[in-house]
Amino acid sequence: MSKNVYGGQAVIEGVMFAGRHHSVTAIRRKDGSIEYFHVPRQANKTLSSLKKIPFLRGILAIIEASANGSKHLQFSSERYDLDPNEDETLQTEAPSKWTMILGVALIGVLSFLFGKFIFTLIPVFLAELTRPIFPSKTAQILVEGFFKLLLLLGYIYFISLTPLVKRLFQYHGAEHKVINAYENGLPLTVEHVQRQSRLHYRCGSSFILFTVIIGVFVYMFVPTEPLWVRVLNRLALIPVVLGLSFEVLQMTNALRDVPVLRWLGYPGLWLQLLTTKEPTNDQVEVAIASFQRLLELEGEATKQQEEVV
Repeated sequence: MSKNVYGGQAVIEGVMFAGRHHSVTAIRRKDGSIEYFHVPRQANKTLSSLKKIPFLRGILAIIEASANGSKHLQFSSERYDLDPNEDETLQTEAPSKWTMILGVALIGVLSFLFGKFIFTLIPVFLAELTRPIFPSKTAQILVEGFFKLLLLLGYIYFISLTPLVKRLFQYHGAEHKVINAYENGLPLTVEHVQRQSRLHYRCGSSFILFTVIIGVFVYMFVPTEPLWVRVLNRLALIPVVLGLSFEVLQMTNALRDVPVLRWLGYPGLWLQLLTTKEPTNDQVEVAIASFQRLLELEGEATKQQEEVV
């Protein structure tokens, strides 16, 4: 496996990839052409130091990914279905670049937090309704975890039935295939990439599932009644669950080549059967273009650093 670790996400009609210095999105435009969007990653010594601290680094990585991903989603949603002849009109009507980036980043983080609150609290109230049947603390936590898993799987399944999300999941599969091809040292051609698995151990889908599983264990250490205490500790423990889940995700990725322990990552891979779909050759072509552009920019950034030193 390469020493350089790259991540990514699917966007509307395209794929975003991120490295140490840059993040790049490539999308398929209405006329069939490929357009790129590039955001340099700003160096922050304090943030870099904090991201080395276990548990805390996971929370910071999630916030950073949500903010950065929102910028690329905004770009793709505005331009993928726009006639290239209308580009100049869009640019003249758009606000300043930094206003747009900061606004979208904030919305992305707030959207993530809001979604996390919803998926955390609804199962609490549903489980509370079953207390006459399952009164014990352990039973209540297990029922809560069951409702949370059911809500998660049901939500993903039903949105995957829409044409837009289905294509998004296909690009998600293309993203994983490109990363797998790169990490396996294969040429980044459509033929070689298509032969790769659409599943990957580091996927954010796996992380979401781990928050459900880890939450069950964490909640065993806090009371489940009265209801208001249960609600408050669930909200207070969100950072703890996120931090622990990130570390578990990192561990399963590190152990994926160990025969006896690689099964630890299987639950996350199973969830990816829902969140990824087999991509078309055209979609894989876009994903390859995005990743190759990122590699070019990362190479230039590394060279510049070496020249400065």
